[in-house]
Amino acid sequence: MPDKHDDDSLPTRGIYLLPNLLTTAGLFSGFYAVVSSMNGHFISAAVAIFIAMIFDGLDGRVARMTNTQSEFGAEYDSMADMVSFGIAPGLVAYNWALSSFGKFGWLAAFIYVACAALRLARFNTQVGVADKRYFQGLASPAAAGVIASLIWVGSEYQINGEEYGFIIGLVTIIAGLLMVSNFRYNSFKDVDWKGKVNFVFVLLIVLVFVVIASSPENILLLIFGVYACSGPFTTIRSVKKLKLEHVLGDDHDAEFRNEELNKSTETVEENTEAEVKDTK
Repeated sequence: MPDKHDDDSLPTRGIYLLPNLLTTAGLFSGFYAVVSSMNGHFISAAVAIFIAMIFDGLDGRVARMTNTQSEFGAEYDSMADMVSFGIAPGLVAYNWALSSFGKFGWLAAFIYVACAALRLARFNTQVGVADKRYFQGLASPAAAGVIASLIWVGSEYQINGEEYGFIIGLVTIIAGLLMVSNFRYNSFKDVDWKGKVNFVFVLLIVLVFVVIASSPENILLLIFGVYACSGPFTTIRSVKKLKLEHVLGDDHDAEFRNEELNKSTETVEENTEAEVKDTK
């Protein structure tokens, strides 16, 4: 009788080290951002959130490249994202600008944190179902980027956040609501990163890095601000008539696809009619 311990077909227990190590680094960065904001080091807190984004982008790609994906890794990554892109930005914004605004201040931060949790939960239930070309709602790292870059710019120019607390609170609430909205944001997952490009394109990439390095806080605020505003624009442009379910509500990705399918069908019909006329 064969020993069951010698059967290679049995699933092995354990946790893949490399991807979960990167996830832990992202979790540490988010926690460090909270601690830094409690000590008044808001630039360090904002930078830590951006570092968490880098680790968040690496862990999934490394797991796929090394074939070390696991359910544990997916759940752990989601928990780390909640800390780094949900709790950390909300608390950093609260410590920088909202602490003196009473209920409005902590409620604005809570709305952001709650929306981040809802966004992550909805994303986890749509894996393998939703259109990979688009995110439904603003992704939590992008929302965190809006808050972190805003705080970085304010701290860099020595702006007292509490003097603009009401505006910061509104931005925090809007960023949270965009996460749970039905606005569609380009995921850039259809970009062919393995394809060949012209030498000039590589030169442009170098110039982009130079520009970002010259004033990272301002460039990042511009990038994430424009991206946050792109969702409503993309959604309004893709539907014939904007409805409430296109903004908030349950999952209506199918309805968006139907809108696009109808547009494609109409385009094909118009082209067919034109060809028939030309033939005649």
